[in-house]
Amino acid sequence: MTSPRQDDFFNALLKISEALLEGSATRLLLERILDIAMEVTEAERGFLFIKSLQRENDIVPSIYRNFDPRHFVEKERYSIGVLEQVMQTGEPVVTINAEEDDRFKGRESVVINKLTSIICVPIRKQKSVLGYIYLDSQERRAHFNLETLHFMRVFANQTAIALEAADFVNRLALENEALKAQSDVTSPFEEIIGESPEIQTIFRLTQRVMETDIPVLILGESGTGKELIARAIHYRGARKHKPFIAQFCGALADNLLESELFGYKKGAFTGASKDKPGLLEAADGGTFLLDEIADVSLEIQTKLLRFLQEGEFRRVGDTQMRTVDTRIIAATNKDLKQLVKEGQFREDLYYRLNVVTIKMPALRERSGDLPILAEHFLIKYREKYHRNVEKFSREAMAAILHHDWPGNVRELQNAIQRAVTLCPGNIIEPEHLALGRGEASFTAEPVTMAEMERRFVLETLSEMGGNRTKTAERLGVSLRWLQYRLKEWHVED
Repeated sequence: MTSPRQDDFFNALLKISEALLEGSATRLLLERILDIAMEVTEAERGFLFIKSLQRENDIVPSIYRNFDPRHFVEKERYSIGVLEQVMQTGEPVVTINAEEDDRFKGRESVVINKLTSIICVPIRKQKSVLGYIYLDSQERRAHFNLETLHFMRVFANQTAIALEAADFVNRLALENEALKAQSDVTSPFEEIIGESPEIQTIFRLTQRVMETDIPVLILGESGTGKELIARAIHYRGARKHKPFIAQFCGALADNLLESELFGYKKGAFTGASKDKPGLLEAADGGTFLLDEIADVSLEIQTKLLRFLQEGEFRRVGDTQMRTVDTRIIAATNKDLKQLVKEGQFREDLYYRLNVVTIKMPALRERSGDLPILAEHFLIKYREKYHRNVEKFSREAMAAILHHDWPGNVRELQNAIQRAVTLCPGNIIEPEHLALGRGEASFTAEPVTMAEMERRFVLETLSEMGGNRTKTAERLGVSLRWLQYRLKEWHVED
């Protein structure tokens, strides 16, 4: 008959086997392993140090619980000495009174953290060491004994098997992605439609930067698909399992944009009732898109430059520096070089962002993609609105091909969406596209891009009977963006 402790050990081994069968990604598997180890030992803190996830000469935990990650750069704040001893000897360590144990008493980490109990075991694969499991406690030490140490050695062996299996699964996934990419040479990004030489050039350049962390600057007129390219870089790259967050920089005042980007400390300003992390922290491990970076003030530019150079920032009202691992992609429809010459954009920030530039072609520069895009949007909105629209008439397609499309793909998408909605039969005719009215609005007189945008938005708002939610949906923008624009143009409800 087994003892209660042995039952706990068997259950822990069963749990790690179940976690292995779930086929989780490596990080999720490691988190599960650490949680199981802490549960069975009742440890208060713990971490996993996995060699394959470290940079050379780093001794920073890969997964941790109840540690302040800022303290990992201060080796005395966690038991680096215990870990180093296990690394050097290859033998596991257990102590139930570190402050009195001759091996560890007097060490800074033991004194500072008032540690009493520690277990540290290597994760072995035959003669190789893959990493280490470390657990400690200030008060709970009932299970920090030789019996638990023997179990942890078996547990570490199971962990090695789990890591090896997860690595195999990850390699298979990567090979599968490579095969999938090879089988779809024409359009490697299903989000972006096109076969023209111009868009194929974009595809090739985008593929080259996917697996890197270098900053990317995406240029192009409004409606050319800059955010789609940013999303493709993220979701087809190494960071795809982490967050992708985009912030439209032109929609917020400086103080609001700063608190959105960097977060704020409780009491930093009226209404700051609690600490709030910023979007850069929310995107930790992933990608952050600064949309319309040209609209950012010089003050915010300075803070962004520091973040790009040092990887650190401060929340509004805080004195503590924070670091995150967030890839930055910037986008704009403005001429940043000209803004640098005019003193409206920092030259050092421009060169920091402009490591790789992707210039999105205007739709008029890739007119060969018009029939493909029109057909794509026809199918999309036919299915969405349950319409029986089958095709474009010859005259309607001619109108599409001869229109200048100053609003680019977004304008084309809106035109097809409107046509599918208004078409009473199964063939779209020129009048359903309403391009004649669009041409008059856009080309009757020389106007700026901003004025064309204003006219197009207000025209769509009128078509939607003043309904802002439906207008935002029809335009393919957020309601927040629409509200900001209408307020800027002094349009009342």
